[in-house]
Amino acid sequence: MATTKVLARKRRSVRDRSYLWELGRGIAVSTRQFFRNIFARRDLFTVQYPEEQREYPRRYRGLHRLMHREDGQVRCVACMCCSTACPADCIHIVAAEHEDPRIEKYPALFVIDELRCIVCGFCVEACPCDAIRMDSQLHCEPFTDRRTSFFGKNVLMDIGSLSNAVQGGRIKKLANSEH
Repeated sequence: MATTKVLARKRRSVRDRSYLWELGRGIAVSTRQFFRNIFARRDLFTVQYPEEQREYPRRYRGLHRLMHREDGQVRCVACMCCSTACPADCIHIVAAEHEDPRIEKYPALFVIDELRCIVCGFCVEACPCDAIRMDSQLHCEPFTDRRTSFFGKNVLMDIGSLSNAVQGGRIKKLANSEH
C-alpha cells in the first residue's frame, strides 16, 4: 500500500505575495530600454513599407506554391497528407484518376484558404513527394473580399514557377481571375 507524504509549503514573504517587486523590475527594464534607444540610436530605423521592403530571411514561410513535374503537370499525387496534417483545415483536395497509367491520381481541385492558414508548415512537412512548399518569399496581401482568399491550383502552380517572377499585385489578379 502506498503511503502519502505531506509536504509543508514555504511561507512566502510579503514582497513575493504583493507582486510589486516584479512590477518594479518590469518597469525598470522598459525604462532602461527606452533611454538606451533614445540616446544610443544605433539600431533605430523606419521602413517606408509599400515603397521600400525589407529582405526576408531565407527560411521565411511565404505563400504556398505547388511544384511542377518535368512535363509541366502538378507534382501532387492527391494523397491527402497535407490536408490531414493541417491543424487549421484550410487545404481542400478533390482527387481524380489520371489518363497516364504511370500516374495514379492527381488533384482535380486543390484549394488553400489563406485566411484560415496559420502558416505552421505542417503541410510541407507531411507531403511525401515535395509537391507543396512555402519558400516563395512572398507574403500574403491583405484581402478585401473573402472569395479572393481562396488560392486554387492554377494560382498555386503559377506561384510555384518562380521563373515567372510572380510578385505582389500579380497574385491578387491571379486569385481574382480564378473565380
